[in-house]
Amino acid sequence: MKTTRLFWSIVRRCHAEKIAIGFVVSVFLGALVIMLREPGIDSYGEALWYTFVASTTIGFGDVVVTTALSKIITVYLTLYEMLLVAMLSGVIVSHYLEVIQRREKYTATVLMDKLEHLSELSPEEMREIEQRVRRLKTTM
Repeated sequence: MKTTRLFWSIVRRCHAEKIAIGFVVSVFLGALVIMLREPGIDSYGEALWYTFVASTTIGFGDVVVTTALSKIITVYLTLYEMLLVAMLSGVIVSHYLEVIQRREKYTATVLMDKLEHLSELSPEEMREIEQRVRRLKTTM
């Protein structure tokens, strides 16, 4: 549940709600059209399975469409999914880089503040600063 909330907060942050919701709607509507038009697909569940497999580009081959409209829907769903994955992966990486930069900036700011007030620090705080400086030196 926490992962889903994080995912939607990232999607909202980049204003991609319409794209993500559009994809989900496309999968369900595509399944409905395919179920109605394809002679080899008898149930909505089977059509939904096909649209899921097609949109994730897995392509098991257990269900195959034969009509031109169904093939066009398959291409549409596959391209939409590739665009969505490419966009979301870029947004997620960007989000995490931003989080890391904020943490580093906060840590550097706190360290600089403590260095400015060395005479007021306790021995424990001095040891903590010493450990942080050593960690910084090993990462550089």
